[in-house]
Amino acid sequence: MTQESGRRNLRMPNSDEVFAVVTNHLGGNHVRLRCADGKERLGRIPGRMKYRTWIEVDDVVVAEPWDWQDEKANIEWRYTGEDADQLRREGHIE
Repeated sequence: MTQESGRRNLRMPNSDEVFAVVTNHLGGNHVRLRCADGKERLGRIPGRMKYRTWIEVDDVVVAEPWDWQDEKANIEWRYTGEDADQLRREGHIE
């Protein structure tokens, strides 16, 4: 975090990943995502995140769409509310 601006260096999506917002919890380890590329996808919370990272509706995440089924994606990262606000201010997400 830089002292003067209060800006933090955040994890950004790789070339095969997109920003997404969780719109609905579907139970188990599945959520509905609204992705930055304009698509709605079924998101899967991987086991490594399932119990360590609590994912709620309206959370901003990084999702990696599946190569073989574009309507599905794995969640790779969840941003805190503060980090999501910074991404909105910088215009990365709506």
